[in-house]
Amino acid sequence: MSGTLVIAGLGPGSDALVTPEVSAALAEATDVVGYIPYVARVPDRAGLRRHASDNRVELDRSRHALAMAAEGRRVVVVSSGDPGVFAMASAVFEALEAGPEGWRGIEIRVLPGITAMLAAAAAAGAPLGHDFCAINLSDNLKPWALIEKRLRLAVEGDFAMGFYNPRSKARPEGFTRVLDVLRETCEPERLMIFARAVSTPDQALRITALKDAAPEMADMRTVVLVGSSLTRLIAREGQAPLVYTPRSAPEGRSE
Repeated sequence: MSGTLVIAGLGPGSDALVTPEVSAALAEATDVVGYIPYVARVPDRAGLRRHASDNRVELDRSRHALAMAAEGRRVVVVSSGDPGVFAMASAVFEALEAGPEGWRGIEIRVLPGITAMLAAAAAAGAPLGHDFCAINLSDNLKPWALIEKRLRLAVEGDFAMGFYNPRSKARPEGFTRVLDVLRETCEPERLMIFARAVSTPDQALRITALKDAAPEMADMRTVVLVGSSLTRLIAREGQAPLVYTPRSAPEGRSE
């Protein structure tokens, strides 16, 4: 079987943050598969076929990519950020496991990318400098009860947190509920960062305290970072503040 399948991360938005490894794979591809806006980010060239599809069809998209690779094509499945973080790598492997035995002979590589969470953290300083976790707030693939359980446990463990898919037009109430849980379990001055369209010309970074956070500050292009109890802000005259979490925790403090 001569076909190959590469699952690649395009980074958070800026072409400068696409890794050379991913660019090389795209230059060799015969076919690019992915969600419509991500496929649109891939430069067009002669001989490249695009297979763009809507959201929520990840398994269909994965089966299509695997089938083309099995036919001998050089296929790249693209995701934003990193393909292993709430993205296409897991969907491809789910389709592979359930698919024809022959698909398991396909050469498959996963190429990492810079996640929106890490790009947002870098833009703000170092809020993820100590232990942290990432939570997808979408309840499309898991129930709200599980989201709330993981959120409460992350607060109890005093993790800094990165929230993906915080607030959509279809479910605007979800992030309101998240803020309610945070206000129930965290101090009012807990630092939050709203990073929208990070690394693009539309980037907007807002640093606020939990008590001042509002649901309208987030949408589906926003990554929300929540500090731990140790996260600090450094004010700077004439410059944006910096947010960081120290690399150590004092004795007697829970981590």
